[in-house]
Amino acid sequence: MNRPEPTCPAELTLEFIEGRWKIIILWHLARGVKRSSQLSQAITGISRRVLTQQLRQMEQDGLVNREVFAQVPPRVDYSLTPLGESLMPIVEAMCEWAHTHRDELPQP
Repeated sequence: MNRPEPTCPAELTLEFIEGRWKIIILWHLARGVKRSSQLSQAITGISRRVLTQQLRQMEQDGLVNREVFAQVPPRVDYSLTPLGESLMPIVEAMCEWAHTHRDELPQP
C-alpha cells in the first residue's frame, strides 16, 4: 500500500520517533551503550515487553544497533546508529524547550 506524501516534512521524522518511549530511549542511548536491563531500570514506567518492542522497531528503522555476544548468560548491547545519532539535535532541542518553558507548562 502506497502512503501519501506527508503534507509537512516533520511528519516523516515523527513516524520514526512517535510514541511515548522512543525519544527517551534515544536520549539514554546517546549517553552510551546500554543493555536492555539498564534501559529498563533507567526509564520509569516502561514495561520490559514495550521496551523490547520499541528497541526492535528502532532497530528495524535503522536508529539502533543491536549487538549480541555469544556468552552465558547471553549479552545484548544497544547503541545508536549514525542515523539515530543524527536525531540527537532534535531530542536536545526538545529538552532545551522543556527546560526553558517548564514554569509555563501545565504540570501532569
